[in-house]
Amino acid sequence: MNDIILPTKKHFGEVTIPLPSSKSESNRVLIIDALTEGQNQLSNLAEARDTQTMIRLLSEDPETLDVLDAGTTMRFLTAYAALTNRHKTLTGTPRMCERPIGILVDALRTIGAKIEYKGKEGYPPIEIQGFEKQLTNKVQIRGDVSSQYISALLMNAPLLPEGLTLELTGKIGSRTYIEMTLELMKQFGVSYTFEDNIISITPQRYKNTSFTVESDWSGASYWFSLLACAEEGSFFLKGLKENSLQGDAKIVEIMDKLGVQSEFQEGGILLTKKPVTGLVSFDFTHCPDLAQTVAVTCALIGQKSHFTGLESLRIKETDRIYALQQELAKINADLKEGENETFTVIPANNIPEKVSIETYDDHRMGMAFMPLVTRTEVTIIDKEVVNKSYPSFWKHCILAGIKA
Repeated sequence: MNDIILPTKKHFGEVTIPLPSSKSESNRVLIIDALTEGQNQLSNLAEARDTQTMIRLLSEDPETLDVLDAGTTMRFLTAYAALTNRHKTLTGTPRMCERPIGILVDALRTIGAKIEYKGKEGYPPIEIQGFEKQLTNKVQIRGDVSSQYISALLMNAPLLPEGLTLELTGKIGSRTYIEMTLELMKQFGVSYTFEDNIISITPQRYKNTSFTVESDWSGASYWFSLLACAEEGSFFLKGLKENSLQGDAKIVEIMDKLGVQSEFQEGGILLTKKPVTGLVSFDFTHCPDLAQTVAVTCALIGQKSHFTGLESLRIKETDRIYALQQELAKINADLKEGENETFTVIPANNIPEKVSIETYDDHRMGMAFMPLVTRTEVTIIDKEVVNKSYPSFWKHCILAGIKA
């Protein structure tokens, strides 16, 4: 593995970060583009490996779609291939084949797709064997497991002969990602209704359009965290919009309580230091990808906080709750599990002079622990892990003055 050693740095000047494009937006508009036979003008697509994998598989159209470790790509391509009657096998890395897909497959079978598991029931690899006719236009699907299942179905819904009505059962998690999908569909000419827990889309066609992908709020979160943990500095993050479709824009509200002032300006957002007012608790149900970043931030600045809405973290690139607990322990901090799926961040104390952080094949582990540089020398094991979503991350660290 190729590790990276980052020396301690507590002070920052005026730093400008040219953020990467949103992987979430990119992967959705690529599916929409495929459903309109590539007649759109798409710009600023993400450099993330997940997005580049999506682009390659859609353009090359191989018999076996190997998504590598890209969960979004797996879910989106499964629905796309099934509902457009493509005979494909979908597979990925060993970890990808441990991530469940049964809820999506069950929904697709209900609609009329023929899909078989090649190995363990409920998990990739899967073989899509066709879609002869639509059996129903009404499907129930759990809302508390993965919003990507729901988004995968929604994007294909307009082209189904009878359209589709989805009833989301139970607690709806990552609702902002579902709303992002619907709003992107709307920008490509598709209308919908979303009332209570029911989403309805009638048969219709996407309209060709031009679309520029916004910068990535998930990627922005690491710079918010770094400034919150630093003693001084200011960061200008390029390409972010105040009225964003991305749920992770919630980082503005969270970090306002943890010592970061945000000011939207032309071309991006300016971050400056401010007093910490305290984050007593936060529900990450609709922005789970921020949890690692905020947990590390709270641990480093001495903020005890209670987190809820972390259920989906156990089925991400790794079991992120376990990974956080293991790595926070190295700085004498903890993410302590309590009753009713509540977790408490126990702040760090007596941080060692050097810390080595395992990344568990999870890009967000590598980036979330980068702000440790404000307290100690930190080694991030397997620096290439960030390529999944933010390949230029370490180059941007150099822009901030963090030089390996």
